[in-house]
Order: sequence, then C-alpha cells, then structure tokens
Amino acid sequence: MKRIVKCFGALAFLLISGTKSFAQEDSTYAQKLGYPKDAKVVILHVDDVGMSFDSNEGAINAITQGVANSCSVMMPCSWVPAFVHYLKQHPQIDAGLHLTLTSEWKEYRWPPVAGVKAVPGLVDQEGALWPSVEEVVKHASADEVEMEIRAQVEKALKMGFLPTHLDSHMGTLFGSLPFIQRYLKVGMEYKIPVMFPAGHASLIQVHNKLDPQLVQGIRLLGKQLWASGLPVLDDLYNASYGWEPDAITAEDTKKLQAFKTAHYIEALKEIKPGLTMIIMHCTQPSPIFKNISESGPTRQGDLLAMIDPALKKALEEQKIVLVTWRELMERRKGR
Repeated sequence: MKRIVKCFGALAFLLISGTKSFAQEDSTYAQKLGYPKDAKVVILHVDDVGMSFDSNEGAINAITQGVANSCSVMMPCSWVPAFVHYLKQHPQIDAGLHLTLTSEWKEYRWPPVAGVKAVPGLVDQEGALWPSVEEVVKHASADEVEMEIRAQVEKALKMGFLPTHLDSHMGTLFGSLPFIQRYLKVGMEYKIPVMFPAGHASLIQVHNKLDPQLVQGIRLLGKQLWASGLPVLDDLYNASYGWEPDAITAEDTKKLQAFKTAHYIEALKEIKPGLTMIIMHCTQPSPIFKNISESGPTRQGDLLAMIDPALKKALEEQKIVLVTWRELMERRKGR
C-alpha cells in the first residue's frame, strides 16, 4: 500500500502546472462534517476482503470481535460471493469496493471483471490482470481503466451489494492523472464516497516528503469531490503493511500481537485532528494461505492488533472518534 502515496508523485507535473498557490484552510473536512476542531476522527479500514477465505475470516473477526470498523472488497476475486452473502445477513457492516486492477500473486491470479477482450490493455500473457502498478500504467488506457472499475461497481450492485465507498488496490488508480480522474469521476457519478486524502495530508507529507505544490493540487481535486456532495479525507495512514515481524516474532502469536499493537498505538499518536483513514490487511491465515502469499504473519498481526484490548484502551485514552464511510456520507448529505 506504500504505492498509494508513492504514485502521487506521478501526478506532480500535471497537477502543479496551472495551479495557483493558496493557503491551507483552517477547517478540516472533519469539521465541515460537524466534528469538533480538535477531534481525531478515524476509519480503521481492512483491505483485500474477498481475496480468499482467510481474508474474509480476518476482516469479519477484526470488525465483529475487534475495533476495525470498515473494509473493502476485491470484486475480481473468488471469495467475493461468500462475503457478499455474509453482508446480506449483516448489513450494518461498512463495506466498500477495493477497486482492483492488478493480480500480484504468482500462483493465484484473477482476470478483469469486464472480460479479457473488453480491456486487453489490463491483461497479461496469462489472461490475468498485470502483477504491478507500473505495468498497468504502461499498458492500459484510461478508457479501459474506467470500463473495468465501472464493471466492478456494476457487479457489486447486481449482487445486491451497495458499496459504502471506493478505494484502490495497491494504489493503482493513483498511478497517473488520467486514472485518478476516472476514479473520481466514477465515484461522483455513482454518488459513492472515494478514498482520497485531500485535506491537511500531514502524515502523507511527512512520511513521503511530498512537494507542497503537489499537495496543493491534490487539495484542489478534493474540493471538487466535496463540491459534488461527497465526504473527503483529511489524511491517510498506510504504513502498516511495512511493519514486518522478524522470524521469531512471526511464529509466536503473543509476540506478534504485541509487536503490531505497539505500532498501531504509536501511529495513533501521529494522527492530527481531522478525518484519517488507517489501512490494514487483517487475515486469519490457514495453512493454505502461504501458497497465496508470504504475507500471512503481517496480515495475522493486523488482526491480532485489532482484537487486542490494549489497542481499544489506547483509542479511548487518545479520545479517537471512530467513524465509518456510511456515517460520513450521511453527515455529508446533511451539510
């Protein structure tokens, strides 16, 4: 997920050109939605739902037994129907679409929802989506990207799944300005909130050393989203996938839980007032998951942190206000 912020760099030239300098507004998007000025409003968000049985179990447990409160689904993947069936029985769960334009694992692949013939630029020699963001940017057109993300939205709607928001798997939709324009366009057209950190963006700037002018361009796009009637994030924290435990910690669930929980508690201290989304990948890995990915331990660590009473206590002590995308949209309608 580090690619999300890294890919913002690809937008720099086009966003900066023609952008006039302007001062950052004093109010955050959280304030505009009615939260107090000093409130740290947070979405604890689980990515990659529907990718596998283990991913579904991890997300469900993180939300029903822990403090995670939102998730998003990878529509091209095999275990989507099972999770949608669960959603219909538990409609209170905040679930969006993890718009998927890559298929990154070597032995477990998935094709585009729109079909190979409809979007040939999105497909590699195996008939699956490209493994990397760079390959998608190199081979796919903006029209193909829009066609595919629309197909994913329409598939969800046909299944009776109304997504609470849209976001981007591996940050692919942040890989070029034309891609991000189509991403925002689809969200605005369907009136579905879009993950786009366009407020003070404090964590993004500090952790990724973004050019201030680039941040100004991002804020301009955020203003367009807000003007269309959608809520907008002030910031995004997406570093958790990089918190990899050592071999000894990975084999001991208590140590793994303590390791990941400590990182999340420190992350909460970094958050500035405003609306921030924290990304994680909660998974309950079975012995089969290692055949998909070697990331099982770090994903299991995310789940263990979400169900750790120590993290719940830290949220309370730091007076974090937890919110879902569904709640944000309801507030936005009222503004």
